[in-house]
Amino acid sequence: MQDMGGKFQVTILRDWCKGCDLCVSECPVKILVKGSHLNSRGLLYVEVTESSLCTGCRRCATVCPDVAIRIEMEA
Repeated sequence: MQDMGGKFQVTILRDWCKGCDLCVSECPVKILVKGSHLNSRGLLYVEVTESSLCTGCRRCATVCPDVAIRIEMEA
């Protein structure tokens, strides 16, 4: 697991997410889960449980076919 150092904010673009869960299985720190709410397309989107635990590896964003995940370093 690559740790980029620092703190990261994980954002799921809810209306872009189709809930395929590829990111859920890819996250090494297991902070992504299948959500319990529907987006505007009527799909269960992925939710972040504890963004402060993100290591910044960006594996979730890389595997997302819909480019629905943003990882930003906090200042």
